[in-house]
Amino acid sequence: MADLDDSYLPLTSLDPTVSAQPAPASAYLEGGRAVESRRGWGWIRDGFGYFRRQAGMWGVLALIFFGLVVAMNLVPFVGWLASTLLIPVFVAGLMTGCQTMERGGELELAHLFAGFRHHTGQLVLVGLIGFGLTVVAMIPMIVVMGAGLFSPMSDGASAAFAGMGFVLALLISLALFVPINMAMWFASALVMLQGQSAPRAIGQSFRGCLKNIVPFLVYGVVLFALAMIASIPFGLGWLVLGPVLLCSVYTAYRDIFCQS
Repeated sequence: MADLDDSYLPLTSLDPTVSAQPAPASAYLEGGRAVESRRGWGWIRDGFGYFRRQAGMWGVLALIFFGLVVAMNLVPFVGWLASTLLIPVFVAGLMTGCQTMERGGELELAHLFAGFRHHTGQLVLVGLIGFGLTVVAMIPMIVVMGAGLFSPMSDGASAAFAGMGFVLALLISLALFVPINMAMWFASALVMLQGQSAPRAIGQSFRGCLKNIVPFLVYGVVLFALAMIASIPFGLGWLVLGPVLLCSVYTAYRDIFCQS
């Protein structure tokens, strides 16, 4: 685990990950602040601005990132678990890349792996907590599917009842994923850029999202439309939308948790 004192390395260091330092205490807004609903679109627009500045490097990083995730998931179960634990580490590194660009620096390949040099243990813990919450959210589905395997469907009424139960369990699981995503959305950024512990970062992320339900609704609708468009040409549009999405997480983090 990286020592938390690493977060106070001097800014003159040649380490490209040094920009991942906590902002001064006065700049951080505890629990975040509410912003205007139009900022939901603004996060995406600003995220595209980061992408456009170094589109080539963002494309390379996206290919490596997605390639690593796919490669890990090729290994049954172990690979999936590894990707679940390590994705927050990679995302945290890319957050440092956005911060470096904001400070006038250049995005580099090393940024993708910055999370393996700073706060690694807490970032992996973010993934572990996320994994646990996902399992909890899936419990209704697991229970209903398990009951269906051991319950004989003797007539149409029983089958219809089982179908209704499955739909209800699915809706409950989907509803549980909403607060889970809220809790995880900014967790990597808060651990990496503010030096917070994983549990505190998850709590802060949830509070920040809760204060901005309407902007996130706008954000979600726009992203859904863009995702549909990006998926049309064999999914190649995700080479743009993927980095823009990651950059938009950073712009939203800055908007909600940092003073101007």
